[in-house]
Amino acid sequence: MNEFRAFLKTLFAKAYGTYFNLVALLSPDRAAALAFQTFAKVRKGRVQPMQKDFLEGAKHSLEAVSGHQIQTYQWTGPGPRVLLIHGWESNTFRWRNLIGILREAGFHIIAFDAPAHGYSTGKILHVPLYAECVQHMVETFEPRYIIGHSVGGMTALYHAHRHPENSVEKIVTIGSPAEFEEIVLSYQKMLGFNNRVLRAFDALIHKEFGFHMHEFATPRFVEGNTRKGLLLHDKLDRIAPFHASRKVHQAWKDSLLVPTEGLGHSMHQEEVNRKIVDFLKS
Repeated sequence: MNEFRAFLKTLFAKAYGTYFNLVALLSPDRAAALAFQTFAKVRKGRVQPMQKDFLEGAKHSLEAVSGHQIQTYQWTGPGPRVLLIHGWESNTFRWRNLIGILREAGFHIIAFDAPAHGYSTGKILHVPLYAECVQHMVETFEPRYIIGHSVGGMTALYHAHRHPENSVEKIVTIGSPAEFEEIVLSYQKMLGFNNRVLRAFDALIHKEFGFHMHEFATPRFVEGNTRKGLLLHDKLDRIAPFHASRKVHQAWKDSLLVPTEGLGHSMHQEEVNRKIVDFLKS
């Protein structure tokens, strides 16, 4: 049954790619727009029934950012402020284990649901939009530290590159990708669309955001970053490859790379969370 479901999922993905290829024969721009909307569309990550009790008691404010209503959360404490940035198709609940350990250590914790995730509004997400949300949270809540998982970590480093003037002192990334082009090429392979669509996709990205795919890479973003960094990544991560954090570490002078093996992509384990707290307190 699982093999049949996987087959149907692959078939469905290839149908999208075939459609983009056909559209591109008449309008590459239209094909690129469809490919981007499909790429950025969020399909999971809304709050589930079993997550509500944990989140409801910590709800703080709804913040208006780029036409979205962004749900924020706070767990108060006497210590420094920490901002948590979750990954793709997730929400603030993913931090439940780390939040418990941060609270034990006395930190003041701030988190939010990304656009189209959790209790926040929207249907799509991309890193530039996510970084706008981060900047709003930094300006509003003034965290000293930022912790990001997966795409949240990528967003944290892009945000730091765009806003080197803010007061954030340390950044932690967990299982984060590094190169947008690598992500898009994986997307192309999964759907099977051709290079005509890919070139139009790249042109759309440049028109909308001001950079080409190959230019959006966190190793580039951390060059000259004077903040301290902790990069946690599992060598067997099947979602974001380990070499992503290795490249970032090589480019980031004041960073520490901590590899693990067999902890997966989510890395909720206590040993990971203790390393994060020790780093923040050091």
